[in-house]
Amino acid sequence: MTEFPEVVRQRRMVRRYRDEPVDPRVVERIAATALRGPSAGFSQGIRLVVVTDAERRRRIAALCDEEQYVRAGFGRWLSVAPVHVVLGVRENDYRERYAEADKASTGGVERWSAPYWWVDSGAALMLLLLAAVDEGLGAGVLDIQDPDALRAFLGIPGDVTPVCLVTIGHAAADAGPVGSARRGRRPREQILHYQRWRTTPPR
Repeated sequence: MTEFPEVVRQRRMVRRYRDEPVDPRVVERIAATALRGPSAGFSQGIRLVVVTDAERRRRIAALCDEEQYVRAGFGRWLSVAPVHVVLGVRENDYRERYAEADKASTGGVERWSAPYWWVDSGAALMLLLLAAVDEGLGAGVLDIQDPDALRAFLGIPGDVTPVCLVTIGHAAADAGPVGSARRGRRPREQILHYQRWRTTPPR
């Protein structure tokens, strides 16, 4: 296990993996960690589908248009990654929870400043990524272009929205920064504010 600041520092999006399986016990620990994320009203609307079967992973890669990434010069990374995790969320878990007696007085989900099922799914995603790093693995995230096709293939119920696909595996030796990661980080003073929003850095 790695110290938390180092886990955060090492986290990056991995697009190249070694063709090497991940211990099922490690996969289970990563998934269990992701499900420990915060949940508005303890609604527990997050759903995970873990796929390790090679043929099913190749099918998911095809549904997610891996060829597009090959044409862009990334190489085959979706079908090579030994673990796929489809992160989904069931919005009705939140709506049902906030209709219960102890939450009804809050005005329900319609009064939220943001839909917390998306907030919670982002928290679960970050836990997935950090848990993978903590296990000495790499992880990447992909938007799901055709969620209906993926839902049909994996038998995901219609009231569960697939949010993203997370790939997990042993990062290849040449899995350095690619694509957007080459941009570098914005200056800290541009995005971090204390006490109030500042248009210029404090003196």
